[in-house]
Amino acid sequence: MSSPSFTSSHIRSQQPQDPATPIVLTIAGSDSGGGAGIQADIKSISATGSFACSAITAITAQNTLGVSAIFPIPLDHVENQLDAVFSDINITAVKIGMLADSDIIKTVANKLLQYQPKFIVLDPVMIATSGDLLLQENAINTLKQRLFPLVDIITPNLPEAAALTGLPIPQSESDMLAMTSALKTLGASSVLLKGGHLENQAESLDLLISANTVTRLCAPRINTKNTHGTGCTLSSAIASYLAQGNTLHASVHQAKNYISQAIAHADQLKIGQGHGPVNHFFALNQSDIKQ
Repeated sequence: MSSPSFTSSHIRSQQPQDPATPIVLTIAGSDSGGGAGIQADIKSISATGSFACSAITAITAQNTLGVSAIFPIPLDHVENQLDAVFSDINITAVKIGMLADSDIIKTVANKLLQYQPKFIVLDPVMIATSGDLLLQENAINTLKQRLFPLVDIITPNLPEAAALTGLPIPQSESDMLAMTSALKTLGASSVLLKGGHLENQAESLDLLISANTVTRLCAPRINTKNTHGTGCTLSSAIASYLAQGNTLHASVHQAKNYISQAIAHADQLKIGQGHGPVNHFFALNQSDIKQ
C-alpha cells in the first residue's frame, strides 16, 4: 500500500527557526528492548530535528514479546533529574510518557508547575503494545486531576481513551466521534484520539479534538506487526515540532506524517521475535538527505 511522500524537508519544521536550539525533555520509562519509552522518544526527537533530554521515571525489563518487570525510580531521584535539566537547559517542550504510579505523577506535576515549560505533550501510557499494564489503575484519577489541566495535548489510543472516559472501546469512526464530548471534559486543551486499533479499516484515522473543532487525520494503514513504540514516537515528534516553533495543528500533522513513514519502513528492521519497533531513522537511508 502506498504511503505519503516524506523528504528531509519535512523532517524539520518548514517555518523560520529561532536561533536557539529546539530542546525537548522526555519524562518517561526506559524500555530495555529499545523500541518504546525513553529510547523511542530520544530517537523520534532527534530524527525530527530537535535535541533530546530525559528524566527516567521507571525501568522496565522489556523486549518485543512483552514486559517482564517494572522498577519505579525513587521519587527523590526523579526530582533530581528534573531539577538538573530545568535549572541548566532551556527546555521548550516536554513530552510525558510512562509515569507508573500516583506518587511519580504528583512529583512530575509539581515540577512542571515550578518550571513552567512552554509546551507539554502527554501520552497517557497505560497499556503496552503487548497488552501489559504500565500504569497502576489507582493512578488514573491522579493523572487526570494533576496533569491533564497542565498540558497542551494528550494523545490516547482507543483502549486508553476508554479507560479515561469509562466508555466502551470504539469499534468504528462513528464511535470515535461519539467519544469526543467526553474527551473534552478531561481538562487538556486538546486531544489527539488515535485510531490505530481499528485494524479492519483501510486507513489509520486520528481525530484532533479541540474546544470547537474536530479534525480528521488519515494515512494509509500499513500491513506490519512492527508497531512497538508508535505512541511514544508520535507524541515525541509532536513535542519536537512544537519546540521548533510550529503551531499545535501543524505539529500534529507533521508528526502524523513522520510516524506513518516510520511504520511504513519498519519492516526494514529485523528486531526480536514479537512486535518490532518502527524505523525512526528511515530518512538516513534516503538519498535525498545525503550531501
